Amino acid sequence: MEQPMGPVTNETLRSLHDRRSVRNFTDQEVDDEVLNVILDAANRAPSAHNQQSWRFTVLRNVKKHALAELVTAKAAEFPRPASILLRMASRSILGAPVVVAVSNTGDLIRHGSELFQVDGERAGDFFRTMEIQSSAAAAENLLVAVTSLGLGAVWLGILFLIKDDVLRFLGEPEGEFMAVIPVGYPARTTEGPRKRPLETIVRRLD
Repeated sequence: MEQPMGPVTNETLRSLHDRRSVRNFTDQEVDDEVLNVILDAANRAPSAHNQQSWRFTVLRNVKKHALAELVTAKAAEFPRPASILLRMASRSILGAPVVVAVSNTGDLIRHGSELFQVDGERAGDFFRTMEIQSSAAAAENLLVAVTSLGLGAVWLGILFLIKDDVLRFLGEPEGEFMAVIPVGYPARTTEGPRKRPLETIVRRLD
């Protein structure tokens, strides 16, 4: 195996380095055994007080097509730039063999005061932010796991414009977080976007 340049010297760092957004997929199915490995990796993400206040919804076949149709229909309600991105997202959903949606359960928001003894307006912002952070960590774990197994995925951030519609479609309560992630085998190899040099984004305080 070719050794990467620089500090990318182990498989975890290699997966982080190689991860990129994949929007076009082959027809090869993602079997349940592989998908369960990916979901287990997502479930091992850090979460506030280990509450794991997330839920994963797996969509295939009819439900996947219905979600794509919903996204296409809602795209007509937005100005052209957002509408185009929503239609692109719909095509990625249709083209992937499986789609995983990540959403909050709201459990931490409902029961956080008992756990952390924080009251008032501060409590609402505190627990809402922690649920978002926890679920985002789970989604990132999922993306890295996908890459490590030779698959591809894309986090369709544009769907946050229709978050409540998607959550209702999934049968989930309206919450603060929702991610829709098509998963499959990449149709082609692409280069990832160039990242900013570390010296432009890192501050070091001694």
